[in-house]
Amino acid sequence: MGEAVVSDQRTTQFEISGRAIGAGMPVYIIAELSANHHQSLDRAIDLVRIAHRAGADAVKLQTYTPDTMTIDCNAPPFRIGAGTIWEGRNLHELYAEAQTPWEWHEPLAREAANLGLHCLSTPFDASAVRFLDELDFPAIKIASFELVDLELIAIAAATGRPLVISTGMATADEIDVAVRTAREHGAGGIALLRCNSAYPAPPGEMDLRTIPDMRQRWQCPVGLSDHSLGSAASIVAVALGASILEKHITLSRSEPGPDSSFSLEPEEFATLVREVREAEAAVGEVRYGPQERERASLAFRRSIFAVADIAAGEPLSRDNVRVIRPGDGLAPALLPSVLGRRAGVAISRGTPIAWNLLSD
Repeated sequence: MGEAVVSDQRTTQFEISGRAIGAGMPVYIIAELSANHHQSLDRAIDLVRIAHRAGADAVKLQTYTPDTMTIDCNAPPFRIGAGTIWEGRNLHELYAEAQTPWEWHEPLAREAANLGLHCLSTPFDASAVRFLDELDFPAIKIASFELVDLELIAIAAATGRPLVISTGMATADEIDVAVRTAREHGAGGIALLRCNSAYPAPPGEMDLRTIPDMRQRWQCPVGLSDHSLGSAASIVAVALGASILEKHITLSRSEPGPDSSFSLEPEEFATLVREVREAEAAVGEVRYGPQERERASLAFRRSIFAVADIAAGEPLSRDNVRVIRPGDGLAPALLPSVLGRRAGVAISRGTPIAWNLLSD
């Protein structure tokens, strides 16, 4: 069974193999291999190593065969229509090209484990769930297109493993039923990923403000499955509270393949990880008052200073005191209380005003 720690059915945090996922935890970054291995195990292993060097927390596979996805048929419903990068393709042929052979899962998971990465996968039918369960994959991803397959979600949840569910195209009601199904069947934690299921996803249609709303509605960690061409959407998602990011990785976008054109190349993925870590550090926590490194800057605040020589017994006025930098004197808010008071001693120009310099 996959490791999961769940304090409540509606929890804002759970674990994947000891790694805490949720609010207050570092963003969990998943490198999606998808079809970018181009049917080469060596290339797939290279992608796992590249994901590790880039700083990812996990790599993700997809577990299906063309026959578990569809049937081999050339009737119009089985050819992809306009509006995607796969326009005109036969579904069965596309999945034959894109599949990750099942015999690769064990060596890829082993390579990931040796590097300290988690290896996850997306099953598309019950046989794939059983296969991943037998291999002890630590969590199961449910694809956006399968969110409405409640039987698949129930079977995956019944393994007791955490489920990461993409929500592209889904209505709030559809998400609600999927989450309820996962909870009722024993999922060891649930995370939802905001997703736009266009490939590539236009930034103007990603509606990332939905992320905090999703977290509030379903009381679980929420992240982003990012199919956009750059990294801006991922950074914004982190600022809005994303706990998980999923992004496709490829050796080169110039290579032909079903997913290459909207994937990040190795250096781009590494840059994404660095920027995400900077973004989550910048988001920080709710805090008021100076940080430790700000304390030296307090000296540059304004305060009350003598700007002319003041004789003992002379009243302080706007002619001989002002609020200026630096911050060694009394606070600016005290100026009304200082004006009209008399100097208890002679005060030289440039002296910070303090109460012990004034008469009662």
